[in-house]
Amino acid sequence: MGLVVLLVLLFFINEIFYKRIAIRHPFVSIRLIRKIFLYHLLFAIVYYVYAVYNPSDSKHYYSTLSQSDINWVETIPMTNWGVFFVEYPFLKYLDFNYEMLMLLFSWFGFVGFVYAYLFFAENIKEKIIVFGKYDLLKLLLFLPNMHFWSASIGKGSMIFMGIMMFIYAVQFPKKRLIALALGSFFIFSIRSHVMFFIIIGVLFGIFFGSDKKLTKGTKVFLIFSGMLFIYLAWSSILSVANLEQSDDLVNDFNEFAYARSEGLSEKAGSGLDMSKYSLPVKLFTFWFRPLFIDVPSSMGIFSSLENLLYLLLFLKICNKSFVRFIKKAPSVVKMSAMIFVLTSFAMTFIMSNLGIIMRQKAQVMYFAFFVIYYFLAYEKARKRYLKQKQQDHIKEPLPFDKQETTVVA
Repeated sequence: MGLVVLLVLLFFINEIFYKRIAIRHPFVSIRLIRKIFLYHLLFAIVYYVYAVYNPSDSKHYYSTLSQSDINWVETIPMTNWGVFFVEYPFLKYLDFNYEMLMLLFSWFGFVGFVYAYLFFAENIKEKIIVFGKYDLLKLLLFLPNMHFWSASIGKGSMIFMGIMMFIYAVQFPKKRLIALALGSFFIFSIRSHVMFFIIIGVLFGIFFGSDKKLTKGTKVFLIFSGMLFIYLAWSSILSVANLEQSDDLVNDFNEFAYARSEGLSEKAGSGLDMSKYSLPVKLFTFWFRPLFIDVPSSMGIFSSLENLLYLLLFLKICNKSFVRFIKKAPSVVKMSAMIFVLTSFAMTFIMSNLGIIMRQKAQVMYFAFFVIYYFLAYEKARKRYLKQKQQDHIKEPLPFDKQETTVVA
C-alpha cells in the first residue's frame, strides 16, 4: 500500500516539475519526459527483480541502516555516507520499506535524465539523425544500460542525478544556484574525486573555451568557487585512496590503483588483468567493453549491443574535422570533453571488472555523447550555412563562429 501511495505522490510531484520546466524551457517536450519516466520505471521493476535473485548493493544500503540505531548525523562518517544520509529520514522517520526506497532512488535516477535532456536541448537545437532514421537525442535518453544502473538504492542513481543537475546549472550558476548546490552535494557525498574532476573540467572550459556566453562575473564566481572547493576538500579527495598522509602521491596512487584493481578483478567472475594493458587499450576497455567476445553473462549481451552503439558513435568523430572543431569549441564542449577524459583516465587504473566498469562509466558517458552530438550538430549547421551562402551570398558567419555556445537550428 505504501508503494502505491508513493507512486501516486511521485506522479503529482512530476506534474509540478513538468510545469516548471515548460515555463522555463518551452523548447522541451514534456511528452518525451513523461515517456522517459515510464521507461525508467520499467527498469526500476527490472532491477528489483534482478536484485531479488542476485547480489545487490541496494540490499546492503537498506539492511545496514535498518538494523542500526545511529542518529542522522552519525551517517556522515560512514563509507558512501551520501546514500545513508539521504536514505535515513525516509527509512527512520517515514518508515519506508525496501521497495519504497527502491522506487524513491529510481526516481532520483529519472530526475538525472530530465536534467541530462535539459542540458542537451538547451545547448543544441539541431535535430540529428543517425544510422539512417534514429533521433540521436532520443536514442541517448533511452539507453538501457544507463537506466538500469540508475534505478535502485545506491550510488548510481544519486551521483547521476547530481552530475546532471550540476552540469545543467553551472552555465547559469546565479540563476540556478539551488540546482548547483544540490548537484554538488550529491556528487561530493558519493564520490568527492569525481567532483574534483568536474571542477577541473569546468575551469578548463572557462579558460580555453571560445565562446563569450559566460560573463566575467560568472567566470570569476566559478573560478573562485572551484578553487575554494579544491582547497577545502583536498584532504577528503585524497582520503578516497588513503593518500591524505602521502609524501609521494604518484607512487602511492599507483600502489593503491594496483591493489584496487586486483581486488575488483576477483568480483563477479568477470575480472580483467588490466595492469598489462597499454593506456589506449585500457581506455578502449573502459569505454566499449564488454563486447560480444566477452559476454560475461546474459546481461553482457545487452551491454555489448549498447557498447557497439558507443563505438559507432565514437567513430563519427575520428576525422580531421573534429580536430578543427575541438580547437575552437565553446566552453561547454571543452568542459564536457575534459571531464570525460579525466574521469576515464583515472578509472582505467582501478577498474578491472566488467560488471563494475558497466556501472561506473554510466556516470560519465553522457559527457562524451554531448561532445559527439555537438560536433554532429555543428557539422550539419555548417554544411547548411555553406550551401545557403553560395545561393544567397550570405556574409554573416556561422553562429558557432560568432562564438555563441548554442548550435542554432
